[in-house]
Amino acid sequence: MTATRQITRLPPIDRVFCERPTVDVARDLLGKLLIRRTPQGITGLRITEVEAYLGVSDPACHTFGGRRTQRNEVMWGEAGRLYVYFTYGMHFCANVVTRGAGEPEAVLLRGGVPIAGAALMEARRGGAERGIADGPAKLCQAMAIDRDLDGADLTQRSSGVWIADNAAPPHAHLIATLPRVGVSYAGEAAGWPLRFLLRSA
Repeated sequence: MTATRQITRLPPIDRVFCERPTVDVARDLLGKLLIRRTPQGITGLRITEVEAYLGVSDPACHTFGGRRTQRNEVMWGEAGRLYVYFTYGMHFCANVVTRGAGEPEAVLLRGGVPIAGAALMEARRGGAERGIADGPAKLCQAMAIDRDLDGADLTQRSSGVWIADNAAPPHAHLIATLPRVGVSYAGEAAGWPLRFLLRSA
């Protein structure tokens, strides 16, 4: 059986998985598969780097202080949705919404390793063969994720983008805990250890 067929037959994560505390969800997303279906084909990657954003009390979060806008509205809704935002006038970033309605927290998908459809991902990245998805913007470009997918249900294959589980969670010693990247504006919160990296990737 091909890798593509294997990953598309795996069940998506359920909403309960995403309704847990955001840090727990972030750590448990490591090793899981982000899968995308488009007319061009199936692409899949193993999630290897994430960051947790803790809502209204987190100065680095888009919903800090109760901020609610058209841009971040998906964060205020049900867990298990994809929150996609546009940044720096050129990049998309993708997040898994956590907790539940009225608790606007999320996990940023910072990086992954291709396991299916690598050639298609390389083409989307302009022929890049290394570091295809080793950053949040690269990940979105490789997986054809943009604002059209804002609010997509990651627990349903019918969304065209979903997260599946193909293995037991990685052992704790394989997970590095680090400060988040690119949030120096957040003061002390910039140093919070909320970035998680899968060492074995």
